Amino acid sequence: MSENNKLVIHLIDDEPVIHDVLGQLLKSEGYQVEISVSGEEALTKIPHQRFDLTLLDLLMPGMDGLEVLKQIRRVDPEALVIIITAYASVESALTAMKMGAYDYIQKPFKNDELLMTISRALEHRCLQLENIRLQDELKKKFSFENIIGKSQPMLNVFELIKAAAPTRSTLLIQGESGTGKELVARAIHANSDRAKQPFIVVNSGSLPPDLLESHLFGHVKGAFTGAVVDKKGLFEAADRGTIFFDEISSVGLETQVKLLRVMQDREFMRLGGTRTIKVDVRIIAATNTDLEELIEQKAFRKDLYYRLNVIKIELPPLRERKEDIPLLVRHFIDLYNKENKKEIEGVSEEVMEILMDYDWPGNVRELENVLERAVVLSRSKIVTREALPAFLINSGQPVFREIGEDNLNLKLKTLDYQKKLILSALKKSNGIQKQAAYLLGLKPTTLNEMIKRLGIDIDSL
Repeated sequence: MSENNKLVIHLIDDEPVIHDVLGQLLKSEGYQVEISVSGEEALTKIPHQRFDLTLLDLLMPGMDGLEVLKQIRRVDPEALVIIITAYASVESALTAMKMGAYDYIQKPFKNDELLMTISRALEHRCLQLENIRLQDELKKKFSFENIIGKSQPMLNVFELIKAAAPTRSTLLIQGESGTGKELVARAIHANSDRAKQPFIVVNSGSLPPDLLESHLFGHVKGAFTGAVVDKKGLFEAADRGTIFFDEISSVGLETQVKLLRVMQDREFMRLGGTRTIKVDVRIIAATNTDLEELIEQKAFRKDLYYRLNVIKIELPPLRERKEDIPLLVRHFIDLYNKENKKEIEGVSEEVMEILMDYDWPGNVRELENVLERAVVLSRSKIVTREALPAFLINSGQPVFREIGEDNLNLKLKTLDYQKKLILSALKKSNGIQKQAAYLLGLKPTTLNEMIKRLGIDIDSL
C-alpha cells in the first residue's frame, strides 16, 4: 500500500483507451493506479514496488499475458492478478487461472462488474493476510498444548501452567463448562516429570458413590455382591502419574473423607481389604461450581478444599476473552480441514462479526462444534453465514441497548450510531465510498457530506 494509504492497482495493457477509461474509473473509486504499456515494462517495476492488485491483459505485443503472469508469480507467488481478456481468449484466461490468477473479466466489460470483481479479490487478499497473521500468532506464544489465546487472562493461565507443571503441588482448575479444564490438566501433566506416566481422568459425576469408590480404590474378592476377583483401582493404575478429577464437586461426602486421607497419607486400602497400599499420585481437580458456596451448604468438606486449592487456575469464559476468537477460529478450521480433507481458507467478515457478537454460553467447546459443522458444510473455500446454525444467525444483539440515565443525549447518540454504521460500511467495501453508499442506501454525494460532517478519517481505515 502506498504512503497515502490508497490501494495500488497495476494496470498492464497496451491500449491507450484502456489506460484512460480504466485509469479514471479506478481513481474515482479511490485507488492509486500504476500503468505499464507492456509486459516487459511491468516486470521492471514489480521487484521495486508493491502492488495490491494487478489487472493484466492477455493479448499484448511482445511478451503475452500468460508469460507475464508466469514471471509475476515467480517474483511474488502471492500476487493478486485479474485477467482482462477478449471473448475469443476465454480458454487462455482459464489457463491463467490454473497458473494462479484470481479471476478474469471479458472485454467489453461493465464498470460495476469490474469493480465488484476487484472488490472481491481485495477482500480475498485481506482474508489471506489475516490468516497468515493468525497462523504466525499460533506458532508463537499464543498456544500451549492446544490451549489457544492471546488475551491477558489466557497468557496468565499459560504462565501458571509453566510455573506449576514441574512441581508436585495439587491444583484446582475452576471454570465454566467448555472452557478447557481437561486440556489445562493434560498440559500440566505433559510438562511435568510425570509426563511418561499415566494420566487418568475420573468423571466424578457419572458414577454412584459406592461404584466410584470401587473405581478409585479397587476392591478385594467378596467385598460386595459381584466382586468375584480382586481389582486394582485408579489410584494404583495412576501410581507415579496424575489423576484428574473432572467436576470434583459431585463427589459425595463419604468419598471426600477417603480422598482426603489419600492426599494426606499417600496410602489407602481397597474396599473390603486390610492391606495398606502406598501410591505417589498427583491430583488435579476441576469444577464449574463455587466450592466455597458448597462448603457453606455443608455439601463439600472445607479441609479437602484447602488440600485441593494449593494452586488455583481460573479459566475465563469465552465471552470475557473475545479477542481470542479469531485465533481459535483459525485453529479449529485447520484441525477440521485435516480431519475432513478440506481446504477451507477462513471465514467471511460477516461470519467473524457474528462469532464475535455471540456470547458463547457453551464456551470454546461450543465454538469448536460450530466450526466443525461449518467446515463440513461449506461448499466454498470461505465459510459464509449459510454454514452457520440457525440459532447463531438469529442471535444478533439488539441494535439499541439499554442506556444509563446519565447518557440520554439523543442527538449525540444518533450521530454516534450514524458514524458506526458508516465506518462498518466503509470497512466492508474496503474504503470504496461508492460501494459503501450502496450498502447504506445513500447517494455517494450524501455519504461524502456525512463523512466530512462526522469527521470520519478515511485514511485511518
